[in-house]
Amino acid sequence: MDIVVIYSTVPNKKIAKQITKVIMKHKLAACVSMIENVKSVFSWDGEICEEKEVMLMIKTRRANYGKVKLVIEDLNTYAVPEIIALPIVDCSEDYLKWLVKETDT
Repeated sequence: MDIVVIYSTVPNKKIAKQITKVIMKHKLAACVSMIENVKSVFSWDGEICEEKEVMLMIKTRRANYGKVKLVIEDLNTYAVPEIIALPIVDCSEDYLKWLVKETDT
C-alpha cells in the first residue's frame, strides 16, 4: 500500500480547519495534523519574507493525492500553495491498517 504525508502551509487556523473539514468529510485522509505558529522564511518576488503559518500534515493513500491537492488549491488563499507529498517508507502494521480502513471509500 502506497501511503504518503502531504505537507501544506496555510495563512491561518480558519483556512486550516476548512481544508481539514473537507478532507475528513470525504475520507481523503485518515488524519490531518494542524501545527500552529510555524515560522516560514521564503523568497517571494525577489524579497525574503517571514510569515507565521499553520502547517497541515495530511496522512493518506497516495491514490488520494490528486483529490487532496484540488481541495487545498480550492480553499487556500495563497497564489502558489505549498503541496508536497512525501512517501512513507515504513510504519507500524497497526497504523497502516488503521489508515487504510479510514480512507476506504
